[in-house]
Amino acid sequence: MTLAPEVDPRTDNPDNPDRLIDERRPGYCLDAPFYLSEEFFRRDIDAVFASTWIFAAAAAEVPEPGDFVTIDIGDYSVIIIRDDDENIRAHHNVCRHRGARLLSEANGSVGNIVCSYHQWTYSPEGDLMSAGVQAPGFDRTCFSLRSVNVRVVAGLVFICLAQNPPEDFAEVAERIAPYIEPHALDKTKVAAQVDLIEHSNWKLVMENNRECYHCEAGHPELTCTFFPTYGYAPEEIPKRLKPAYQRYLDAEERLRVNSERNNLPTQLIAELSGRATGFRIERAALDGKGESYTMDGGAASAKLLGDLDTPELGRLSMHTQPNAWFHFMGDHAVTFSLVPLGPDRTLVRSTWLVHEDAVEGVDYDVENLTTVWVKTNEQDAALCAKAHRGISSPAYVPGPYAPTESDLEEFCTWYIERLQAHRAQNSTGGQSR
Repeated sequence: MTLAPEVDPRTDNPDNPDRLIDERRPGYCLDAPFYLSEEFFRRDIDAVFASTWIFAAAAAEVPEPGDFVTIDIGDYSVIIIRDDDENIRAHHNVCRHRGARLLSEANGSVGNIVCSYHQWTYSPEGDLMSAGVQAPGFDRTCFSLRSVNVRVVAGLVFICLAQNPPEDFAEVAERIAPYIEPHALDKTKVAAQVDLIEHSNWKLVMENNRECYHCEAGHPELTCTFFPTYGYAPEEIPKRLKPAYQRYLDAEERLRVNSERNNLPTQLIAELSGRATGFRIERAALDGKGESYTMDGGAASAKLLGDLDTPELGRLSMHTQPNAWFHFMGDHAVTFSLVPLGPDRTLVRSTWLVHEDAVEGVDYDVENLTTVWVKTNEQDAALCAKAHRGISSPAYVPGPYAPTESDLEEFCTWYIERLQAHRAQNSTGGQSR
């Protein structure tokens, strides 16, 4: 009797996740299962969103004690709340009695956190204050809410679900804070917030955000403030764009002078892969009036942020892996974050922050403030949906990234590193969460 040879599913199955991870071709888009399969969606939640630092909210979203927001990440739900001492805390949104969801609203304000099932009551700090009648010897201190790692960096709230968060975030926070602090986000308020469900995988949303190869054709409102020489090396700029290039050089010089006077760092820092917490931050000039992301580039709010003395400060842009990007101007800031809802659905949240004393209708107009990014986000959602539908075809074969898409390669490299690190940790019996 001849025994059939033992089949190694890792070798024989071309869609095996581990094989796809290890054989990912540098410089090319990911294979289709990375974007489409439930298996990769589950791995993405465990290896990326539950194991790394993610942006959750601006501190201005919870301005007063008892104010909260909730964020759902896969099967997790997290409460971000400002406590009575005005510290921001994060707790798992799970009652310690029988596990009921505590807060169902996306945001709101509470005195204490009360479970609607059996009225177990917790302080904003997470301490169990009341549990009704319990057996003798019941110790309330043993049933505080399970905490989530939280760190506020210059008014931005980051959380990490892992028991042992990546240690390099402390260094990242130290490096980015000096760039953001002059914008005084702790003295801002939410002027507008828009949630958009994009019908595409979260990685397509991030890849789309990491390049502007598509901007000239896809974003007429956004490119009002972008110099048309994007993507050209100085020696390659065609004659017709020479005036625009000189306009860019002049704007960069004004930005340099204004930044130095306001003690604003401008140096590009880009460390998007090779570490657990990837990030990129840079201040650059805007076209038009050079002040803000509006149709004419003019300031959207009459009240400047912090102690800044001019709106002509271009934009400070930051990306953080895996789920956020930000733009900080002299007059306002915009935060963008995403959360995967499934292999083919992603929540994108955009939040506009203005000076806390700015008055709507007097100092700023919401439509003028938000138009560029509302339209840009809608355009991006349509483009990402097209990409997802195309990748769903059996005819899809990963194509190469263009030279202007280097940040996409960095993102995918970082992503593969996270999947491999999580797999290695699990194979050695380590606990990621």
